[in-house]
Amino acid sequence: MRINRLALRNFRNHAATDIAPDPALTLVTGPNGHGKTNLLEAIDLLCGRRSFRGAQPADLIGPAGRPAAATVRAEVERHGRVAEVALRVAAGEPTRATVNGNAVKRLADLADTVATVVFTPADLALVQGSPSNRRDLLDELGAADREYRRRRVDLDRILRQRNNLLKHSRRRLDDEAACTLDVWDAQFADCAEYLGAARAELVGRLRPAVGEYYDRVAGAAAGTTLEYRAPWRGSAAAALAAARADDLRRGVSTVGPHRDDVALGVDAMPAATHCSQGEQRSLALALRLAQHRLLSETFDDPPVVLLDDVFSELDHDRARNLVGCLPDCQTVVTSATGTLPAAAAERMRAGTRIELRHGAVQS
Repeated sequence: MRINRLALRNFRNHAATDIAPDPALTLVTGPNGHGKTNLLEAIDLLCGRRSFRGAQPADLIGPAGRPAAATVRAEVERHGRVAEVALRVAAGEPTRATVNGNAVKRLADLADTVATVVFTPADLALVQGSPSNRRDLLDELGAADREYRRRRVDLDRILRQRNNLLKHSRRRLDDEAACTLDVWDAQFADCAEYLGAARAELVGRLRPAVGEYYDRVAGAAAGTTLEYRAPWRGSAAAALAAARADDLRRGVSTVGPHRDDVALGVDAMPAATHCSQGEQRSLALALRLAQHRLLSETFDDPPVVLLDDVFSELDHDRARNLVGCLPDCQTVVTSATGTLPAAAAERMRAGTRIELRHGAVQS
Protein backbone atom coordinates (compact mmCIF):
# COMPACT_ATOMS: atom_id res chain seq x y z
CA MET A 1 0.00 0.00 0.00
CA ARG A 2 1.03 3.60 -0.29
CA ILE A 3 -0.12 7.09 0.58
CA ASN A 4 -0.44 9.31 -2.49
CA ARG A 5 -1.47 12.52 -0.73
CA LEU A 6 -1.56 13.71 2.87
CA ALA A 7 -3.18 16.85 4.29
CA LEU A 8 -2.97 18.04 7.90
CA ARG A 9 -5.04 20.90 9.29
CA ASN A 10 -4.45 22.30 12.78
CA PHE A 11 -2.66 19.07 13.74
CA ARG A 12 -0.21 19.89 16.52
CA ASN A 13 2.08 22.54 14.99
CA HIS A 14 0.95 21.84 11.40
CA ALA A 15 -1.50 24.62 10.58
CA ALA A 16 -1.86 23.50 6.96
CA THR A 17 0.53 20.91 5.56
CA ASP A 18 0.03 19.17 2.22
CA ILE A 19 2.51 16.63 0.89
CA ALA A 20 2.70 13.92 -1.75
CA PRO A 21 4.98 11.21 -0.29
CA ASP A 22 7.31 9.50 -2.71
CA PRO A 23 6.16 5.99 -3.69
CA ALA A 24 9.55 4.70 -2.53
CA LEU A 25 11.32 6.87 0.05
CA THR A 26 10.65 10.30 1.54
CA LEU A 27 13.20 12.02 3.78
CA VAL A 28 11.69 14.59 6.15
CA THR A 29 14.26 17.02 7.56
CA GLY A 30 14.23 20.01 9.87
CA PRO A 31 15.35 21.04 13.36
CA ASN A 32 14.04 19.23 16.40
CA GLY A 33 10.63 20.47 17.49
CA HIS A 34 9.54 21.61 14.03
CA GLY A 35 7.01 18.86 13.28
CA LYS A 36 8.80 15.85 11.78
CA THR A 37 7.53 13.33 14.31
CA ASN A 38 4.11 15.00 14.24
CA LEU A 39 3.90 14.17 10.54
CA LEU A 40 4.64 10.48 11.15
CA GLU A 41 2.20 10.45 14.05
CA ALA A 42 -0.57 11.77 11.79
CA ILE A 43 0.11 9.06 9.20
CA ASP A 44 0.07 6.32 11.81
CA LEU A 45 -3.19 7.55 13.33
CA LEU A 46 -4.86 6.74 10.00
CA CYS A 47 -4.56 3.06 11.03
CA GLY A 48 -7.05 3.68 13.82
CA ARG A 49 -4.52 3.19 16.60
CA ARG A 50 -3.67 5.35 19.57
CA SER A 51 -0.79 7.78 19.18
CA PHE A 52 2.52 5.93 19.29
CA ARG A 53 3.71 8.77 21.52
CA GLY A 54 1.00 8.09 24.08
CA ALA A 55 -0.70 11.43 23.36
CA GLN A 56 -4.31 12.12 24.28
CA PRO A 57 -6.66 13.43 21.56
CA ALA A 58 -6.58 16.95 23.03
CA ASP A 59 -2.79 16.98 22.60
CA LEU A 60 -3.18 16.58 18.84
CA ILE A 61 -5.19 19.75 18.31
CA GLY A 62 -3.21 22.81 17.26
CA PRO A 63 -3.79 26.35 18.50
CA ALA A 64 -5.50 27.73 15.40
CA GLY A 65 -9.16 28.10 14.62
CA ARG A 66 -12.52 27.46 16.20
CA PRO A 67 -14.05 25.05 16.79
CA ALA A 68 -10.95 23.40 18.18
CA ALA A 69 -10.32 20.43 15.90
CA ALA A 70 -7.53 18.73 13.98
CA THR A 71 -7.97 16.85 10.72
CA VAL A 72 -5.85 14.35 8.83
CA ARG A 73 -6.80 13.41 5.27
CA ALA A 74 -5.07 11.00 2.93
CA GLU A 75 -5.48 9.36 -0.43
CA VAL A 76 -4.48 5.75 0.12
CA GLU A 77 -3.80 3.19 -2.59
CA ARG A 78 -3.99 -0.51 -1.85
CA HIS A 79 -4.05 -3.35 -4.38
CA GLY A 80 -4.59 -0.73 -7.07
CA ARG A 81 -7.71 0.68 -5.40
CA VAL A 82 -7.76 4.25 -4.11
CA ALA A 83 -9.57 5.35 -0.95
CA GLU A 84 -10.00 8.73 0.73
CA VAL A 85 -9.44 8.43 4.47
CA ALA A 86 -10.22 11.27 6.87
CA LEU A 87 -9.76 11.60 10.62
CA ARG A 88 -11.20 14.39 12.77
CA VAL A 89 -10.09 15.00 16.34
CA ALA A 90 -12.20 17.55 18.22
CA ALA A 91 -12.10 18.81 21.78
CA GLY A 92 -14.60 17.03 23.98
CA GLU A 93 -15.85 14.75 21.19
CA PRO A 94 -15.07 11.20 20.07
CA THR A 95 -12.52 11.01 17.27
CA ARG A 96 -14.34 10.39 14.00
CA ALA A 97 -13.19 8.76 10.77
CA THR A 98 -14.53 8.27 7.27
CA VAL A 99 -13.48 6.17 4.30
CA ASN A 100 -14.69 7.54 0.96
CA GLY A 101 -17.07 9.76 2.90
CA ASN A 102 -18.68 6.89 4.80
CA ALA A 103 -18.45 6.95 8.59
CA VAL A 104 -16.34 4.25 10.20
CA LYS A 105 -18.12 2.71 13.19
CA ARG A 106 -14.94 1.86 15.08
CA LEU A 107 -11.62 3.65 14.59
CA ALA A 108 -9.84 0.31 14.76
CA ASP A 109 -11.60 -0.69 11.53
CA LEU A 110 -9.36 1.76 9.67
CA ALA A 111 -6.84 -1.10 9.81
CA ASP A 112 -8.75 -2.60 6.88
CA THR A 113 -7.71 0.39 4.76
CA VAL A 114 -4.38 1.71 6.12
CA ALA A 115 -1.40 -0.18 7.52
CA THR A 116 1.89 1.20 8.85
CA VAL A 117 4.80 0.01 10.96
CA VAL A 118 6.57 2.67 13.04
CA PHE A 119 10.20 2.44 14.13
CA THR A 120 11.25 4.89 16.87
CA PRO A 121 14.11 5.10 19.39
CA ALA A 122 11.44 4.47 22.06
CA ASP A 123 11.07 0.92 20.68
CA LEU A 124 13.77 -0.03 23.15
CA ALA A 125 10.83 -0.36 25.55
CA LEU A 126 9.78 -3.48 23.62
CA VAL A 127 12.77 -5.15 25.26
CA GLN A 128 13.42 -3.11 28.40
CA GLY A 129 9.91 -1.98 29.26
CA SER A 130 6.83 -3.40 30.93
CA PRO A 131 4.80 -6.30 29.47
CA SER A 132 2.21 -3.83 28.15
CA ASN A 133 4.68 -2.79 25.42
CA ARG A 134 4.91 -6.34 24.14
CA ARG A 135 1.17 -6.90 24.43
CA ASP A 136 0.66 -3.76 22.34
CA LEU A 137 2.90 -5.24 19.64
CA LEU A 138 0.77 -8.38 19.53
CA ASP A 139 -2.41 -6.30 19.43
CA GLU A 140 -1.04 -4.26 16.51
CA LEU A 141 -0.50 -7.52 14.65
CA GLY A 142 -3.84 -8.94 15.73
CA ALA A 143 -5.66 -5.81 14.58
CA ALA A 144 -5.24 -7.00 11.00
CA ASP A 145 -8.03 -9.49 11.78
CA ARG A 146 -11.58 -8.19 12.33
CA GLU A 147 -12.53 -10.90 14.79
CA TYR A 148 -9.42 -10.20 16.87
CA ARG A 149 -10.31 -6.50 16.95
CA ARG A 150 -13.86 -7.29 18.03
CA ARG A 151 -12.72 -9.64 20.78
CA ARG A 152 -10.13 -7.14 21.98
CA VAL A 153 -12.76 -4.41 22.31
CA ASP A 154 -15.10 -6.84 24.08
CA LEU A 155 -12.38 -7.84 26.53
CA ASP A 156 -11.70 -4.22 27.48
CA ARG A 157 -15.42 -3.61 28.02
CA ILE A 158 -15.89 -6.72 30.14
CA LEU A 159 -12.72 -6.00 32.10
CA ARG A 160 -13.95 -2.51 32.98
CA GLN A 161 -17.29 -3.87 34.12
CA ARG A 162 -15.73 -6.71 36.09
CA ASN A 163 -13.24 -4.42 37.80
CA ASN A 164 -15.99 -1.95 38.64
CA LEU A 165 -18.00 -4.72 40.29
CA LEU A 166 -14.95 -5.97 42.21
CA LYS A 167 -14.06 -2.47 43.35
CA HIS A 168 -17.52 -1.67 44.66
CA SER A 169 -18.12 -5.06 46.25
CA ARG A 170 -15.86 -4.10 49.16
CA ARG A 171 -14.61 -7.68 49.39
CA ARG A 172 -18.10 -9.13 49.83
CA LEU A 173 -20.59 -10.32 47.22
CA ASP A 174 -24.32 -10.61 47.75
CA ASP A 175 -26.22 -13.15 45.66
CA GLU A 176 -27.09 -10.66 42.93
CA ALA A 177 -23.50 -9.42 42.60
CA ALA A 178 -22.20 -12.99 42.57
CA CYS A 179 -24.55 -13.88 39.71
CA THR A 180 -23.46 -10.78 37.79
CA LEU A 181 -19.81 -11.66 38.32
CA ASP A 182 -20.50 -15.18 37.04
CA VAL A 183 -21.86 -13.65 33.83
CA TRP A 184 -18.82 -11.39 33.39
CA ASP A 185 -16.49 -14.31 34.10
CA ALA A 186 -18.09 -16.51 31.45
CA GLN A 187 -17.81 -13.76 28.83
CA PHE A 188 -14.30 -12.84 29.96
CA ALA A 189 -13.13 -16.47 29.74
CA ASP A 190 -14.52 -16.81 26.21
CA CYS A 191 -12.70 -13.69 24.97
CA ALA A 192 -9.55 -14.63 26.87
CA GLU A 193 -9.28 -18.08 25.31
CA TYR A 194 -9.73 -16.64 21.81
CA LEU A 195 -7.14 -13.90 22.32
CA GLY A 196 -4.72 -16.23 24.07
CA ALA A 197 -4.80 -18.69 21.17
CA ALA A 198 -4.47 -15.89 18.60
CA ARG A 199 -1.53 -14.30 20.42
CA ALA A 200 0.23 -17.64 20.82
CA GLU A 201 -0.10 -18.17 17.06
CA LEU A 202 1.29 -14.68 16.39
CA VAL A 203 4.30 -15.32 18.63
CA GLY A 204 4.89 -18.59 16.78
CA ARG A 205 4.92 -16.71 13.47
CA LEU A 206 7.12 -13.94 14.85
CA ARG A 207 9.74 -16.29 16.28
CA PRO A 208 11.62 -17.33 13.09
CA ALA A 209 11.39 -13.85 11.56
CA VAL A 210 12.78 -12.19 14.69
CA GLY A 211 15.64 -14.67 14.79
CA GLU A 212 16.53 -13.99 11.16
CA TYR A 213 16.35 -10.22 11.46
CA TYR A 214 18.25 -10.11 14.75
CA ASP A 215 21.19 -11.95 13.18
CA ARG A 216 21.15 -9.62 10.18
CA VAL A 217 20.88 -6.36 12.15
CA ALA A 218 23.40 -7.40 14.82
CA GLY A 219 25.76 -8.78 12.20
CA ALA A 220 26.31 -12.01 14.13
CA ALA A 221 24.39 -15.23 14.63
CA ALA A 222 22.66 -15.66 17.98
CA GLY A 223 19.88 -17.74 19.44
CA THR A 224 16.84 -15.53 20.05
CA THR A 225 13.81 -16.80 21.95
CA LEU A 226 10.22 -15.57 22.20
CA GLU A 227 7.90 -17.23 24.70
CA TYR A 228 4.27 -16.24 25.14
CA ARG A 229 3.50 -16.35 28.84
CA ALA A 230 -0.19 -16.79 29.65
CA PRO A 231 -0.44 -19.34 32.49
CA TRP A 232 -4.25 -19.28 32.42
CA ARG A 233 -4.49 -20.46 28.79
CA GLY A 234 -6.71 -23.49 28.29
CA SER A 235 -8.38 -23.00 31.65
CA ALA A 236 -9.42 -19.35 31.81
CA ALA A 237 -12.71 -20.09 33.57
CA ALA A 238 -10.97 -22.15 36.25
CA ALA A 239 -8.25 -19.51 36.64
CA LEU A 240 -10.86 -16.80 37.19
CA ALA A 241 -12.67 -18.92 39.76
CA ALA A 242 -9.42 -19.64 41.60
CA ALA A 243 -8.48 -15.96 41.60
CA ARG A 244 -11.90 -14.64 42.68
CA ALA A 245 -11.06 -14.27 46.37
CA ASP A 246 -7.82 -12.46 45.55
CA ASP A 247 -9.59 -10.30 42.96
CA LEU A 248 -12.20 -9.31 45.53
CA ARG A 249 -9.52 -8.43 48.03
CA ARG A 250 -7.59 -6.30 45.53
CA GLY A 251 -10.57 -4.90 43.66
CA VAL A 252 -9.06 -5.73 40.24
CA SER A 253 -8.82 -8.67 37.83
CA THR A 254 -5.50 -10.41 38.37
CA VAL A 255 -5.55 -13.03 35.59
CA GLY A 256 -6.22 -12.81 31.87
CA PRO A 257 -4.81 -11.47 28.60
CA HIS A 258 -4.31 -8.02 30.14
CA ARG A 259 -1.55 -9.51 32.32
CA ASP A 260 0.26 -11.61 29.69
CA ASP A 261 3.84 -11.14 28.53
CA VAL A 262 6.26 -12.22 25.83
CA ALA A 263 9.59 -13.29 27.30
CA LEU A 264 12.49 -12.26 25.04
CA GLY A 265 15.91 -13.88 25.19
CA VAL A 266 19.24 -13.88 23.37
CA ASP A 267 21.60 -16.84 23.72
CA ALA A 268 19.42 -18.33 26.47
CA MET A 269 19.62 -15.19 28.62
CA PRO A 270 16.81 -12.70 29.38
CA ALA A 271 17.20 -9.82 26.94
CA ALA A 272 15.97 -7.13 29.34
CA THR A 273 18.61 -7.82 31.99
CA HIS A 274 21.52 -9.56 30.27
CA CYS A 275 21.88 -7.93 26.85
CA SER A 276 23.87 -4.82 26.04
CA GLN A 277 21.92 -1.80 24.84
CA GLY A 278 23.21 -2.44 21.33
CA GLU A 279 21.87 -5.99 21.45
CA GLN A 280 18.58 -4.72 22.84
CA ARG A 281 18.27 -2.22 19.99
CA SER A 282 18.98 -4.98 17.48
CA LEU A 283 16.23 -7.07 19.05
CA ALA A 284 13.75 -4.17 19.05
CA LEU A 285 14.46 -3.52 15.37
CA ALA A 286 14.08 -7.24 14.64
CA LEU A 287 10.66 -7.21 16.29
CA ARG A 288 9.50 -4.30 14.12
CA LEU A 289 10.91 -5.84 10.94
CA ALA A 290 9.18 -9.12 11.79
CA GLN A 291 5.96 -7.21 12.46
CA HIS A 292 6.18 -5.73 8.97
CA ARG A 293 6.77 -9.15 7.41
CA LEU A 294 3.77 -10.69 9.14
CA LEU A 295 1.47 -7.81 8.19
CA SER A 296 2.73 -7.99 4.60
CA GLU A 297 1.83 -11.69 4.52
CA THR A 298 -1.58 -11.05 6.08
CA PHE A 299 -2.55 -8.24 3.71
CA ASP A 300 -0.59 -9.54 0.70
CA ASP A 301 0.60 -5.94 0.52
CA PRO A 302 3.42 -4.31 2.51
CA PRO A 303 2.50 -1.60 5.05
CA VAL A 304 4.09 1.84 4.90
CA VAL A 305 7.30 2.04 6.96
CA LEU A 306 7.76 5.10 9.20
CA LEU A 307 11.28 5.63 10.60
CA ASP A 308 11.45 8.36 13.25
CA ASP A 309 15.08 9.45 13.66
CA VAL A 310 16.05 5.80 14.14
CA PHE A 311 19.53 6.06 12.63
CA SER A 312 20.68 8.63 15.21
CA GLU A 313 20.61 5.88 17.86
CA LEU A 314 22.54 3.26 15.87
CA ASP A 315 26.23 2.67 15.32
CA HIS A 316 27.54 2.53 11.75
CA ASP A 317 27.30 -1.24 11.37
CA ARG A 318 23.78 -1.57 12.75
CA ALA A 319 22.59 1.37 10.65
CA ARG A 320 24.02 -0.24 7.51
CA ASN A 321 22.53 -3.61 8.42
CA LEU A 322 19.11 -2.09 9.12
CA VAL A 323 19.05 -0.45 5.69
CA GLY A 324 19.78 -3.85 4.16
CA CYS A 325 16.78 -5.31 5.99
CA LEU A 326 14.25 -2.62 5.12
CA PRO A 327 11.48 -3.95 2.88
CA ASP A 328 10.84 -2.68 -0.62
CA CYS A 329 7.84 -0.48 0.16
CA GLN A 330 6.87 3.14 0.71
CA THR A 331 9.08 4.51 3.49
CA VAL A 332 9.07 7.87 5.29
CA VAL A 333 12.14 8.64 7.39
CA THR A 334 12.91 11.69 9.55
CA SER A 335 16.32 13.20 10.25
CA ALA A 336 17.17 16.30 12.27
CA THR A 337 20.57 16.59 10.60
CA GLY A 338 19.27 16.15 7.06
CA THR A 339 21.76 13.36 6.51
CA LEU A 340 21.54 9.59 6.56
CA PRO A 341 24.11 6.80 6.90
CA ALA A 342 25.94 6.09 3.66
CA ALA A 343 23.94 2.95 2.93
CA ALA A 344 20.66 4.80 3.47
CA ALA A 345 21.85 7.81 1.47
CA GLU A 346 22.53 5.53 -1.49
CA ARG A 347 18.96 4.26 -1.38
CA MET A 348 17.67 7.82 -0.93
CA ARG A 349 19.03 9.15 -4.21
CA ALA A 350 15.83 8.38 -6.08
CA GLY A 351 13.58 9.61 -3.29
CA THR A 352 11.98 12.88 -2.22
CA ARG A 353 13.22 15.34 0.39
CA ILE A 354 10.85 17.52 2.45
CA GLU A 355 12.09 20.20 4.83
CA LEU A 356 9.90 21.35 7.71
CA ARG A 357 10.22 24.62 9.63
CA HIS A 358 7.70 25.49 12.33
CA GLY A 359 5.27 22.91 10.98
CA ALA A 360 5.40 24.22 7.41
CA VAL A 361 6.92 22.68 4.29
CA GLN A 362 9.74 24.79 2.87
CA SER A 363 9.68 25.24 -0.89
